[in-house]
Amino acid sequence: MIKKYPFYLKSTVVLFGLILFVFMLFNLKAILVPLAFSILLGVLLNPLVNRLQLWGLNKIWAISLSLLIAFIFISGIVYFIMTELNSFGAQLPVIKTKFWQLTATFQHYVSTQLHVPIAKQQQYIAEAENGIKPIIAATLGTVMGTLGMVFLLPVYTYLFLYYKILILNFLYEIFSENNSKEVSLVLKQTKGAIQNYMFGLILEALIVATLNSTALLLLGVDYAILIGLLGAILNILPFIGGIIAVLLPLFIATITKDGYHTQIGITLAYLVIQFIDNHFLVPFIVSSKVKINALISLVIVLLGNAVWGIPGMFLSIPFIGILKIIFDRLPELKPWGKLLGDEIPTRHKGQVWNLRKKRNTAINSETESPVKSAS
Repeated sequence: MIKKYPFYLKSTVVLFGLILFVFMLFNLKAILVPLAFSILLGVLLNPLVNRLQLWGLNKIWAISLSLLIAFIFISGIVYFIMTELNSFGAQLPVIKTKFWQLTATFQHYVSTQLHVPIAKQQQYIAEAENGIKPIIAATLGTVMGTLGMVFLLPVYTYLFLYYKILILNFLYEIFSENNSKEVSLVLKQTKGAIQNYMFGLILEALIVATLNSTALLLLGVDYAILIGLLGAILNILPFIGGIIAVLLPLFIATITKDGYHTQIGITLAYLVIQFIDNHFLVPFIVSSKVKINALISLVIVLLGNAVWGIPGMFLSIPFIGILKIIFDRLPELKPWGKLLGDEIPTRHKGQVWNLRKKRNTAINSETESPVKSAS
């Protein structure tokens, strides 16, 4: 017989296990962050590796060529961003001068209209700078960690693809042989859904980057392609990324241009792009594969930032999508999949069950009444 433990004991054990799990994630992030990115990259490259092997290449050459193609693609994006940033850095003194001129004008306006002394404003600015310094230090630490990840990512990805069959055998062997067909079905569906989901995110980012850059170029904003690309990358993060993505071009336009016509144009253009993204791109490209509701998306991004910093924010969305894929395909975990999903029921289970009980009671009373009348 299976021994049943009280709820408070089971909940305590589960909570303690979650605490240990998060503690492990936080302290091992230097190892786990590159490993997490390599798993995603390995899943994306797996179809290419299989295709190259079908064309006659052995496993080592197929994996190496796939990694080389991915390296060239990623390096091209990084090179473009660094080139644009160098060009931006050359104009930094002029932008800095214009920024301080606008700041002085704004401070004078606040002092005269809102009656806040400039000295008090300077105090607020100093306090804000002290609050931002730890964030900048953490960001620089993340950048240094990213440099280490550059060397670990290809190694992890290569080994993940090379030992793919070994990993699959492990997954099969931890379940009984009677469940091999179900395990095979779950693995196949999960792998396909993950690949489609990740390709959907990449395709969405490319389309949004094109729309952003085109709109900014038409409005004459400096560094339009760089800002449009950064905005598309940030757009992966729900809510937070979209806000930062629109603040970047607004800031550049305010510094480099006079008047407010460009800022109004940027706001309108980004509203249209967000409408297209939310109502056409996400539903048909991304959410057709995996649907995550807004509450879970926001919470998981904040949790990812708390545990793994900026990489955690970007990794949280794909991995919560992967968890939903797995939950939806395991009967005992389907309630968790529904909790993560975007489908909102019209009535909760309690109302449905109560209505069902009332119907059953009414049916029973109707069947019993003819018997009583006959007797």
